[in-house]
This record gives sequence, C-alpha cells and structure tokens, in this order.
Amino acid sequence: MTLGEYFEKAVGLCVLSSADGHGQVTAAVYSAPRVLDDNTVAFVMRRRLTYRNVRENPHAACIFIEHGGGYRGLRLFLTKVREDNDPALISRMTRRHISEEEDKAKGPKHLVIFKVDRILPLIGDGPTGITEQ
Repeated sequence: MTLGEYFEKAVGLCVLSSADGHGQVTAAVYSAPRVLDDNTVAFVMRRRLTYRNVRENPHAACIFIEHGGGYRGLRLFLTKVREDNDPALISRMTRRHISEEEDKAKGPKHLVIFKVDRILPLIGDGPTGITEQ
C-alpha cells in the first residue's frame, strides 16, 4: 500500500511535533496529512506555534495513531520544503469542521509542504507495509 492509500483509509489521531530555532519542542493535534505524492505531505496551518517553529526549523515529526485499539499507526519524519499560500489550493486542502465564518475569524491559513524523510511503524522499527509507487 502507498502512503496515499494508507491515509485515504486510516482513521485516527495525528500529532505533529516541531521545535523552534532554539530547540524548544511543541506538539499539536492536526488532521491527517494530505499526501501529495509518496514522498511529500502537506498540512494546513494557522499562524500559531507549530507554524512559527517550522519557519525557524524545518524538521518535524508526525505520529499517526489509528483508532480501534492496539498500537497501530505510523511515525513520519519530515523536512519542510516549501509553503503555498494560494487561497484556492488551501480551500481544497481544508477539511471543514466549522463554518466559513468561524474559519475566517480564526485567521489566515498556510499550506506547509514537507518531504517525508523516513517512515516507521507506531511502535518499533519494523516494516510499515508502506511501499513507494
């Protein structure tokens, strides 16, 4: 299964960890990443701590924990490669959980694109079942 196929089917909790330029770490709950290709994922971010961190330090880690019990999921090690601030693209990538009015009131969004450096299972360092296309 490819990374894109995995995230099309998997349901769970995503935690994105980052550190600022001084090494101060944070973790935040995000929607599952949008898979652009098997080596690139994107997150829609607002101008908050994680966004500021990846602007200072491009490295981040995503832990995805599948729902349903047990310890299934993935760890993605990421490096920011670029940002895209095209409103139409961000709108297509946004998963709506609030009204458009509430969304606008929360402030601007950015599409932050990461290269996937490494994929590991949630627990251990064995095979993930993820293949490259």
